[in-house]
Amino acid sequence: MPSPKTIMILGASILQLPAIEKAAAMGLRVVALDWNPDAVGFGVPGVIREVVSTIDIPAAVETAGRYRIDGVMTLATDMPMRTVAAVAKAYGLVGIDKQTAIRATDKGVMRAALQAHGVPVPAFFRVRNDAEFRTAQNRLNGKMIVKPADSSGSRGVHLVTDPTDAQAAYADAKSFSRCGDVIVEEYMRGPEVSVETLAMNGDVRVIQITDKLTTGAPRFVETGHTQPSRLAAATREAIERVAIAANHAIGIENGPSHTEIIVTKDGPKVVEIGARLGGDCITTHLVPLSTGVDMVEACIRIALGETPDLARKAQRGAAIRYFDQHAGTVRFIEGLERARSMPGVRQVSVVHGVGERVTEITDSGSRMGFVIAEGETADDAEKNCEAALHAIRVGIGDAL
Repeated sequence: MPSPKTIMILGASILQLPAIEKAAAMGLRVVALDWNPDAVGFGVPGVIREVVSTIDIPAAVETAGRYRIDGVMTLATDMPMRTVAAVAKAYGLVGIDKQTAIRATDKGVMRAALQAHGVPVPAFFRVRNDAEFRTAQNRLNGKMIVKPADSSGSRGVHLVTDPTDAQAAYADAKSFSRCGDVIVEEYMRGPEVSVETLAMNGDVRVIQITDKLTTGAPRFVETGHTQPSRLAAATREAIERVAIAANHAIGIENGPSHTEIIVTKDGPKVVEIGARLGGDCITTHLVPLSTGVDMVEACIRIALGETPDLARKAQRGAAIRYFDQHAGTVRFIEGLERARSMPGVRQVSVVHGVGERVTEITDSGSRMGFVIAEGETADDAEKNCEAALHAIRVGIGDAL
C-alpha cells in the first residue's frame, strides 16, 4: 500500500483549521506551520506541528524539504502567499509564482496589473509620503478611500469625506502597512459582492457569487454574506467576466481566488483579489451549503496536482450574520441554544464571550460572534439567519 501524500499547510489558526481537518480526514500526512505553539490547528489528531512563522520563507522551504511534501497551500489569509510561491518553486509543486503572489498581496501592484490588462478598477494612487498623499487628495477632489497597501481584514481602511480628517486617516492606514505605503482611491458606490473561483491549468471556474453587507462608512467591515447573489442575471454575468479577467491579469492559473467587486453605475469594478479562499466562513461553510461544492477539498487536491470535483450538487441559499455590538465588557449572552434549534440554523459561534472587552466593529477580528443558516433560497437563508440572530440577547456594559 503506497504511503499517503504529504500536504504542508501554512497557518494553524482558526482560519486554516478547516483545511487541516479536511486534509487529515482525507488520509493525508499533514504538516502545519504556525508561529504560535498553541495554535488551534496543532490540536488536530495526527498533525505534524512545526512552530515556524508563515512568512519566514527560508524556514518554510527548509521544512518542506525535510518532509518531502507533495503540496503546499494556505486557506483564507494573504500573509503566507509569498511563502506558498517560494515553496512551490523550490520543489516544483503546483502553486502560484512569486510575481502572482506579489500582485495578490500588494494592493498597488494589484491595481496596476489589473489596469494594464483592462480590468475595471477605481482611480487610484500609491502614496509613500505626505507630499504624495496631498497630491492624490487634490487629484481625487472629493470622497476617497484610504487604506494600507498590504494589510487585510479591513484594518486601517477609511472613507474620507471631510478634508480635515484626511491626515489622520492617512496616518492610521500607514500604521497598518507593512511596507509603509498607502493606497488612495476613488470612492465607489453600489452593491458589493465577492466571487469565489477555482482555477486549473488556466481555466478559471466561478463557483459562487456572494452578496455582502458591511458597516458602511467609514471602515466598511463585513457584517454579513448571502448566497447566491440576488442581483439580476445580466449583472451576475458581467461580474463573472470581470472576476475571470482579474484572475488572468494577476496570473492565477491553479488554485483559488476571492475577488471583491462593487457594481458601480459604470459596471462592476474590482476592489481587491486574493489568491486564496474567502474568509468569514464564505467558502468553508456557505459555498458547500449553497452549491454542494467542497472548495477546501478542491484546494487541497489542486495543490497535490490532482483534479477536484467541481460539479454543482445543490442550488440552495446560505447566509451568515454577525452580532451587533458596541464598546464595553460582555456581561451576558442569552438565547444561544434557542437560536441553534431554529429552522435552517447550522452554526452559532461566539468569538468574544462573557467577561471580555469588545469594541465597535472596527475590523474583522473585533466581531464577537455569528450565525450561519441555510434555506431553499437566498431569501429563506437570510430570514432564518436574521431570526436566529434576533433570538440572541447580548448585554454589554462598562464593567461586570
